[in-house]
Amino acid sequence: MDSDPDDDSELFRAAIGKVRRLDERPAPPGRPRPRPRARMAEQDEQAAREEFRHGLETLPVQAGDVLAYRQDALPARAWQRLRRGEISAQEELDLHGLDARTAEGLLRRFLADARDHGLGCVRVIHGKGRGSEDIGRSGVPVLKNLVDGMLRQRAGVLAFHSAPPAQGGTGAVLVLLAPRRRG
Repeated sequence: MDSDPDDDSELFRAAIGKVRRLDERPAPPGRPRPRPRARMAEQDEQAAREEFRHGLETLPVQAGDVLAYRQDALPARAWQRLRRGEISAQEELDLHGLDARTAEGLLRRFLADARDHGLGCVRVIHGKGRGSEDIGRSGVPVLKNLVDGMLRQRAGVLAFHSAPPAQGGTGAVLVLLAPRRRG
């Protein structure tokens, strides 16, 4: 084999001498992948918030109105017991005197925590809306409408009904929660 003195690759091979191939090693591990986010759940939550805020002006609940909601899957007997106040609340949240934004955040966390801890029934005290700070520009009780709208949109809420007079009457609501699905 004639070697060309101007060929750099030949000069290089002559300078380094005999070569042996190294054993191949696996590539080092890459950066860990980020944890997956529940984007659809986040989008659903955002859409529910927007829908709720728009619904506040269109379906106002008045101070003395009874709040009531029931999913079709709830047996009639359980609904009757809830309406009569025969199901005891395991935890309670009092929203008196709070602004709507703070109350909304607290109620969301309260309901999530209640389901996470396996509570079946909770009481939310929203007030009757007769106090000046509880009445919005349109003359309707702000917190009562906020609670009504949010509870109707929560997937984990099976039913709710205004409490009996001894438990707060139309100023509080008993909420029946679905058990949290595992897995």
